[in-house]
Amino acid sequence: MSRYLTAQEHDEIWLEAKQHCPPATSIDRVETIYSASSSLGSVYFREIELYPGLELCIQHATHYENLIVQSLENEHLVQFQVWLSGVADAGDHMSIDAEQSYIGGSGIQPSHQCFYSKAQPVIGVNIHMQPHLLSQFFAAPTGELPAELQPLVQGDDWQRRFSPKTTGEMRSVVKQMIDCPFLGAAKRLYLQGKVFELMGLQLNVIMEGHIASLTASLKPDTATRIHYAAEILRSQLEHPPSQLELAQQVGIGHCTLHKGFRSLFGMTPFAYLTQQRMERAERLLREPGATVAEVANRVGYANAAQFAAAFKRQFKITPSDCIRGRKAASRKNFQKQNLGVMV
Repeated sequence: MSRYLTAQEHDEIWLEAKQHCPPATSIDRVETIYSASSSLGSVYFREIELYPGLELCIQHATHYENLIVQSLENEHLVQFQVWLSGVADAGDHMSIDAEQSYIGGSGIQPSHQCFYSKAQPVIGVNIHMQPHLLSQFFAAPTGELPAELQPLVQGDDWQRRFSPKTTGEMRSVVKQMIDCPFLGAAKRLYLQGKVFELMGLQLNVIMEGHIASLTASLKPDTATRIHYAAEILRSQLEHPPSQLELAQQVGIGHCTLHKGFRSLFGMTPFAYLTQQRMERAERLLREPGATVAEVANRVGYANAAQFAAAFKRQFKITPSDCIRGRKAASRKNFQKQNLGVMV
């Protein structure tokens, strides 16, 4: 027998529990510690902001009963999760336990129901990252995000989700994060390294498995032409060819162009073009003397208002905020990371 809750009902229970037990700060002032109990269970979280827009949560949560939580459609950050124990099952949407981890890309996450088992406590780590940091941390020497990471940045399209098998190496890194022996700046630096190590291990499974299966349906010659088409778009952001012209330039049909972009990059050619424009714009806006109108023109927008709207959808801040040096808005909240809502 499972207890059913809407997202609103679930949030209200934990918000009330949080009010009775306010968060504490660790002795080295690096972690924010949450500990609370409610009719649903008990939770203990250690939350660390490792970098603006990069947050680690070390979690230990116990359910008093099996739960089914209805999550609403929402905008989603890039997320990495690895558990040492616990079970959450949302069918085709997501499943995570001690044997299977989770990666959720940014974009729009559909509404779904998720089952949480009371059989085992949830012990593991949860990493949230603003999507623009993928390019900042993992860009190729050309400044572009590698093709294998493109599916994790969907803008205002539906997010992509992956379930890499949890390996012994991943479990070892998670244990090292939980048992971090350092304090202060050394702790932050140590955990930064472990977060990137864990992300690398998870992404490696995807690169070897899931993405390889996506490209397998394309002939090698077709895949080469799709990569050439992507290069054309990246080099002509200001005046890109139409999709029909692009298909003709690389010698394939319009339908093959769409299928190839979805297979290799997880998005349509138009979505890929928009993403590349926004990433280029973000870099240009941070240059001294940049103006919104100038940057909009340089990435192919004649209308500065349309450019500003697209930029805000991608980074959650306006171009003017970017010029002033603000980071993309961080969505930190207790509900997002507690035992009942995992994404």
